Amino acid sequence: MQQAIAGTAPTAQLVKSIRWWDGVAITLSLPAALFVGLGYSIGAIGAWAAMALWALIAAVAVLHNWLYSEMGAMFADKSGGIALYANEAWSRRMPCLGPLATYAYWFAWATAPAIWGLAVAQILSEQFWPEVTAHYDLGPLQLGLPQAIALTVALFSWALSMVQLRFTMVILTVAGVLLMVPVLVFGTSFMTSPVWSTASFTWHTGEGLHGLRTVLAWLFIMAWSAYAVEAAASFIPEFRDTVSDTRKALRIAALILLLVFTLAPLGLTGLLGEQLMAERPYGFLQAAAEVLLGGGATVVTLVLIAGILVLSVMGTADAGRALYQSARDGLTVRQFGELNRAGVPARAVTVQLFINVALVLLVGNPLAVIVAGNIGYILAHCLAVAGYVVLRLDRPAQARPIRLGRGWVWVAMALAAFDGLILLVGVTSASITGYGGLKEVLIAVAVLAISQALYRLRRLQDRKADACASPR
Repeated sequence: MQQAIAGTAPTAQLVKSIRWWDGVAITLSLPAALFVGLGYSIGAIGAWAAMALWALIAAVAVLHNWLYSEMGAMFADKSGGIALYANEAWSRRMPCLGPLATYAYWFAWATAPAIWGLAVAQILSEQFWPEVTAHYDLGPLQLGLPQAIALTVALFSWALSMVQLRFTMVILTVAGVLLMVPVLVFGTSFMTSPVWSTASFTWHTGEGLHGLRTVLAWLFIMAWSAYAVEAAASFIPEFRDTVSDTRKALRIAALILLLVFTLAPLGLTGLLGEQLMAERPYGFLQAAAEVLLGGGATVVTLVLIAGILVLSVMGTADAGRALYQSARDGLTVRQFGELNRAGVPARAVTVQLFINVALVLLVGNPLAVIVAGNIGYILAHCLAVAGYVVLRLDRPAQARPIRLGRGWVWVAMALAAFDGLILLVGVTSASITGYGGLKEVLIAVAVLAISQALYRLRRLQDRKADACASPR
């Protein structure tokens, strides 16, 4: 049961209305994230290298989720997911890491509508309106078809995130299941299509230290898609059977991700060839429909867009809960720690809408936002899995309804080292992947700096509330 914030009236509570299959359904849209980046990675490093790295990062994500299942059951009242587990772990040793992790995590998910809205605009423009280029310059703002589509996606995500989660889950489940249909069809094409071949596959990451640096830089980019399978952890307080649903949701979702991230690239690239995948990074699914099914490109486009919309809604809902729980735990200003009558963190969700509108109109390019968000996102994961080790050391007697074996402490240490390594290489090697540079790093630093400023402001709010409550 949620406790009221000190000095405020009790608020509504998160409603325990979903089951483990709802948690899995939330992540069924992640193949859309794979499809957005797959063609670019194949064009940059070759089909064999890209497929191997997508499968590897999915396997690493599985290990993360196993750890998060134990941590999630430990803190079953914590909405907002892995960053809040990191805060629990580090609060006694380095309190400043809590707000750092939560804001890094929040920013990565909060910007999802802007990122995915612009991706939807790119797909729709290529498929249906390639000739539409008109736009209006309003000083620093630009408004054209891509911005209009992206703003529509942001409003759609906000609206679905403002109602009770049980209702939203119906829509998310339908869209996620629909997206899995082409995933299964194309992912198994190596068994069904006579034109499937690996003859065009190459591997060109380079050799020696340069090759290793290239691999790590691309793993950093790919982690943004694969690690998102942890999203179900943000909804643990809303599971009806907390322990059982947590275990099943996080683990089954991760195993499905591993299967999809391994088979879908293999099937699609063998069906179309490496060159076409690289040349049509936003259109290879439509090409695959023509080759394998003899038509259906429009249907596949609409299904892909539905999956992307689910990612946008998932990001909005996830980030809203992270910001809400951060306020409940004293990591940011108190005003975000409120729920509306439907049990939704409406204030947190609405502030994200304004942020995404600003990003769409002022930036208009998802690339900078993706990289800036990914820096914080991988940092949050690094602090969370390292926090798993800290919790085992500092709280050995705390109840763990889901308890992994002792060997998982070593796994957590290895994952923390891996996340730290790809973060370091990813930040310093943006030129290898073409995903950002100094500007994106500065955006990430600014967001992390804001987290510390708001944490200090919250401490001032708490001291003022304590002073008002003290007897004179």
